[in-house]
Amino acid sequence: MGGKQQGQLPTDVYLSFVRSLYGNRMTLRAGMIAHVTTCGLIFFKVKDPVYLAFGGIIFALWLIRAMSMRWFDKVEFSEDDRDLITKWEWRYIAGSGLVTLTLGLMNSYAFLVSHDTFAQLAALSVTIGTMVSVVGRNFGSKTNVDVISLAACLPIMIGLFFAGGIYMAILGLLVIPLIVTTRAMANGVREFLYENVLSRREIAIIADRFNAALNNMPHGLFMLDEDGRIVVANKKAAELLSAPDRDSLRNHSLMAVLRYGVRRGVITSGRAKIIQRQLKSLIAGEESRALVYFSEELYLEFSAKRRKANGVVLIFEDVTARIKAEEKIVHMARYDSLTGLSNRGYFSEIVESAVRKMGEDEKFALVVIDLDDFKHVNDTNGHMTGDRLLCAISARLSGLASERMTLSRFGGDEFVIFIRDVRDTDDVDTTMSELFESLRGTYLINGNKLFVSLSAGVVIGSKAEFKLDDLQIKADLALYETKHQDKNSWVIFAEEMDEKYTRRQKLKAALRDAVREKSFTVVYQPMFTADTVQVACCEALSRWYHPEFGAVSPAVYIPLAEEMGIVGELTRHMLNVACRDCASWSNGSSVSVNLSANDLRNKEIVSMVTDALNAAGLDAKQLQVEVTESAFVQDAAKAKSILEELRAKGVTIAIDDFGTGYSSLSYLHLLPLNKVKIDRSFVSDIADDERTLKLLKGVVHLSRELGLEIVVEGVETEEQLELIRSTGSADLIQGFIFGMPMPSSAITELTSSTMRSKSGSTPAARQARK
Repeated sequence: MGGKQQGQLPTDVYLSFVRSLYGNRMTLRAGMIAHVTTCGLIFFKVKDPVYLAFGGIIFALWLIRAMSMRWFDKVEFSEDDRDLITKWEWRYIAGSGLVTLTLGLMNSYAFLVSHDTFAQLAALSVTIGTMVSVVGRNFGSKTNVDVISLAACLPIMIGLFFAGGIYMAILGLLVIPLIVTTRAMANGVREFLYENVLSRREIAIIADRFNAALNNMPHGLFMLDEDGRIVVANKKAAELLSAPDRDSLRNHSLMAVLRYGVRRGVITSGRAKIIQRQLKSLIAGEESRALVYFSEELYLEFSAKRRKANGVVLIFEDVTARIKAEEKIVHMARYDSLTGLSNRGYFSEIVESAVRKMGEDEKFALVVIDLDDFKHVNDTNGHMTGDRLLCAISARLSGLASERMTLSRFGGDEFVIFIRDVRDTDDVDTTMSELFESLRGTYLINGNKLFVSLSAGVVIGSKAEFKLDDLQIKADLALYETKHQDKNSWVIFAEEMDEKYTRRQKLKAALRDAVREKSFTVVYQPMFTADTVQVACCEALSRWYHPEFGAVSPAVYIPLAEEMGIVGELTRHMLNVACRDCASWSNGSSVSVNLSANDLRNKEIVSMVTDALNAAGLDAKQLQVEVTESAFVQDAAKAKSILEELRAKGVTIAIDDFGTGYSSLSYLHLLPLNKVKIDRSFVSDIADDERTLKLLKGVVHLSRELGLEIVVEGVETEEQLELIRSTGSADLIQGFIFGMPMPSSAITELTSSTMRSKSGSTPAARQARK
């Protein structure tokens, strides 16, 4: 098989062809006997010992080849060792070539030397017989076919050419078609077998791949014949149906498989009949897919595809995990993950369904309950404790709820109750009293005794006027009224609350327009140095006058702007105006702008400050920003980062209303502060209460130990001013003693007065007090 073709053969095919050369050894023995016998007969005929020599050579070669074949049987071939296979091929070629060469030479000798017709005919017959056997036995090696053909035929041709006569020469030429024909036949057999070997191997590979793919499918598969019997089943199908193996499923109907499942206890007999009906409908093409419930632990989804020939392919998969996940998702979508109560969306569905079933005259109540000061629980005990408190309250609430109640948690500390079949206001009051009596009180959470009080808003409605969104708004308005009264109680909605709500909505719309149109004016309250010689800084304060609502207090519209998410634009306006006005003041005093909690959660505040400074041409050292402790409650880390960035630019940072929060002292240490503005509550009684004065001194001492500048707010009397000055309790003083907040033009006039009077007062201070 050498040459190019050999190199093209796959090694395993090449080895099989070489093995074919060494197989069927009986033909070699039969050929050897025929050859030796012919040599003997010719010898007895012509009495020429040369023919005995030819016979001896053939017998000796046969012995050597027989031994070689036995050695071949002992060799362990590797498909990676192609050279070893080639070596044994050439051993065979050498043996067969020598045998046929001997036969060819014997023919040539008969024609050229013996001139005996019998000798010539006998030698030619066994040689031609050998040539014929090449096709059936030696096709496995192309090289071997060529060697045998040439070794046998070339000597014959030479003998015929030199035997004399034109006819003998022509006869010698006719040997060539024999060579070509023999070679073509052998090659044809080899190519045919080669293609079949490759085809069988390819079929085996495809079958193996198909089998591997079939049995490694994540889905079960049944191929049914026209009678509905299983002709193909994969491994996964057997696993899903708890069958011993896939072979046990073949030639059985689906019902037989289901009965087997019943015997194994996988499904019940009743369930098997239901499944059979589902699959029958699927196979008939009435459904495209079928979700089949076997048990709580097994859901299978089937799909069917009809084959071109009669029969159906069923593919099914275990969707138990998906069904469980979907159930969990549905539960998560409907219920609050913390308390297990229905959430806002599912509560709405339940309530709307319940109202549809009500009679026209039947009344209901919607209750919104809010925990009083729940934020304080989270701040002082941590959110984990707060969450556990909510769970404890919801558990108690669930235990109290009657059949006519639907409970929900809308988020945070807000619980909502829908009460059906309400008779009147007294009935509602009785129900609320029972709820409050049971819910409020002391809860033991994580070793902490937490007292809980509640506030609630209630709205009573009927089917005819049912609009859940409107009812929720009214209940919230009633809750809002409760919060602004005594808390720890409930209020039933009244129509005047709606009027307040409408006014609030109008105020919101007006505020949005005012922010967009920059309709706010800016006034300034000065901060004097402790000796009241000069104005060191002015706090910028916004004022809003509306044609319909009149002068709106900042205490009203600033929280509203925070709620609406537009306080940032108001801050931007205040920064721009304050920086511009400050740049116009001649004494180089600073200006202070208040930042809200929302501002300190907005990274854009840094660029707002930078833009305002650049637009006004104001040095960053002349700008002060004031923040309250409430700005750090939700995201202290982010607020601290923003303040550090502002301080790095040179902006002064002051904490406003110091002393009114829960953890003021910790903020002094943690935040990047320059100043502390001590709240007016530390000042109001210092002239009458020595303890208050000592407390003020203590806070001042602590702040100065931390390197902070002191600003005392809320100074309103000469006595307070004198005490603060005499005790050295302030670096800057701010208060109505110097006058009400004033426009920028008044600050310009004020800062121009810097002369000190003998009394210790200054023209500037006197003017500010007017």
